Amino acid sequence: MPRIEHFRKQAKLHLRWHREGYHPVAAIIREMLPRFATFSDQDILRAGFKLADAQELVARKAGFESWQALLKEREPMTDTPSPSATASILAAEPQLFVTNMAAAIAYYTDRLGFSLAFSYGEPAFYAQVARGGARLNLRVTDGPIGFRAEEMDALSATLTVDAAKSLFLEFQQADASFHQPLRTEPWGARTFIVADPDGNLLCFAGPA
Repeated sequence: MPRIEHFRKQAKLHLRWHREGYHPVAAIIREMLPRFATFSDQDILRAGFKLADAQELVARKAGFESWQALLKEREPMTDTPSPSATASILAAEPQLFVTNMAAAIAYYTDRLGFSLAFSYGEPAFYAQVARGGARLNLRVTDGPIGFRAEEMDALSATLTVDAAKSLFLEFQQADASFHQPLRTEPWGARTFIVADPDGNLLCFAGPA
């Protein structure tokens, strides 16, 4: 398939995702289009988003300044993709299994300062909480939560922060549950580990 046709289909796909309220596309829009940089996921999904916006997003993701610049590129003579067509990983969203969604959401929002990005189901069985660049997906399960019983120090996620001590003191003031207090690792990082009500362990790591 010619690359330009591929990019056109990608633009239409992102436009459809936006119209359908598909939450993961909001992070892509915020990352690729500077005018959405300060918008929340909900604001992005409510905002006007046209085909031209989707085309600009796809062009920037492919390494071009604009859709017009992408269209001016000559088609490659072989099927070997150019570096500009290489997909980029924009973000990671760890999935945490919980037994009580209401209790989990309350813990992350009240104790850890996250905000509820969305929840799905009635009662909710899937949700996402966000703070800064971090997004955690919460999913209800009736069974044992992974290998937590056998591996007491197994981390569910590591979140990079700019000031580990300040965040540790904030969580301490909010009466968060600590699995490991703030400490300096042999490699120089400052880390601490928080446990959620289901025993999921979140490591917060920052520079010394």
